[in-house]
Amino acid sequence: MKKTILITGASSGFGLMLANKLHQDGFNVIGTSRQPEKYAQKVQFKLMRLDIDDDSSIQSFTKELFAYTKQLDVLVNNAGYMVTGIAEETPIEIGREQFETNFWGTVKITNALLPYFRRQKSGQIITVSSIVGLIGPPNLSFYTASKHAVEGYFKSLRFELDQFNIKVSMVEPVWFKTNLGENAVAATGGSIRDYDVYRKQVQAATQKGMDEAEAPDAVVCTITKLISKKQPKFSNPVGKMTGMILFLQTYAPKMFESAIFKSVKTAK
Repeated sequence: MKKTILITGASSGFGLMLANKLHQDGFNVIGTSRQPEKYAQKVQFKLMRLDIDDDSSIQSFTKELFAYTKQLDVLVNNAGYMVTGIAEETPIEIGREQFETNFWGTVKITNALLPYFRRQKSGQIITVSSIVGLIGPPNLSFYTASKHAVEGYFKSLRFELDQFNIKVSMVEPVWFKTNLGENAVAATGGSIRDYDVYRKQVQAATQKGMDEAEAPDAVVCTITKLISKKQPKFSNPVGKMTGMILFLQTYAPKMFESAIFKSVKTAK
């Protein structure tokens, strides 16, 4: 029997590419979007309404999901967005909203589906995190914090779910060419003059990283492979230099930090 795979945030970016690929591979794919009516005619897989920020939306979605299908094998947590800006200039409320989606929304939709996975004594949860969930670059403090929170939560959860044969994995991409950067929310707090020069430098460095990013095929490939494995790894960094970045952070932190400082200072 072909697997049924649920992908949140499947109307754009990684989610859309993954949903199309898995559909083409013969899986039963169900995607979610806040506004499925805008995209339903453009995709071949089932697209359902879900706002992971809204408890009532999660509740109604769960009912509709299992009215539509009695089988669910894989949950791919992909929905989320990015806040950019100097930490001190970013209003706390903007940070709270970042966590409401990236962390709490991800946790709440996962919890809504766990009873089903527990009853069937099987399942797989794959969460799209980010390399910044493992490191801490400038200009992304709240986004980085939300991804660190997600990493920690699922790192603990996987032990609790092992007894039910529920596999838990994280995927941590570097910059890839998706609409994540285009849809990023910039900090709207007041500018602090002391950061004026640095702000321009770090924004230039961030933009340079996005401009030089590779196509996201590697992320889709990584998730597809995880779905096919009996014992998938928990942490799965994806992209050029990820191994070196994590090695330097662990074993040569001064060299790692110097590279970040240099990249910001030389950005134009």
